[in-house]
Order: sequence, then C-alpha cells, then structure tokens
Amino acid sequence: MDIQLRRGLIEICVLAAMLREPTYGYKLVRDVEPYMEISESTLYPILKRLESANCLTVSSAEHNGRLRKYYTITPTGRERIDEFLRDWKDIMKSYYYIEREASNV
Repeated sequence: MDIQLRRGLIEICVLAAMLREPTYGYKLVRDVEPYMEISESTLYPILKRLESANCLTVSSAEHNGRLRKYYTITPTGRERIDEFLRDWKDIMKSYYYIEREASNV
C-alpha cells in the first residue's frame, strides 16, 4: 500500500478510536491494531501531528500512581473524519471501475 495512503488511513483510524471517549496511547494501539498494523512507535508521531493540526487535545490524569496522557478528538478531528468518508466514496467508485475492467481482461 502506498505509504501516504497508509499514513492517512492510520490517522483516520486513530481519530475514529477517540469518537466515543477520550483514550490513551496503549489503548489506541489495541483498538486500531485489529484493522491496521500499528505500533506505539508509529502512534506517537501521528498523535503529535494530529495535535498540531488541532484534530485532538491532550490532557493528563493520574492512573495507578502515574500520569497518563489522554487524547480527545476535537470538532476539527471530527470534520477530518467526515471529509475522509466523503472522499472514500469517490475512491471506491474508482476501485470498482478498476476491478471491473481488470476482471474483463
């Protein structure tokens, strides 16, 4: 898969994992991993980019005696998911065209 496409998909999956409630890094990896391969070393730069783009906010709370960072999706992050879903419909039209033509050869 194209690296830029993969990166974009991972970002959307990470944002989608925050839709129901704020979450933390390890849980994000567990939630996304069944759908896309992701590691913590991949996740944290993505979270930093999404924070810089105002797609999420970060807060800290104590958990078992240590601070844990929690990530919360922002309205900008939700808009990014909505935009992705609109674009994805167009991508799927192209996919079905290519698949149909390739199967006719």
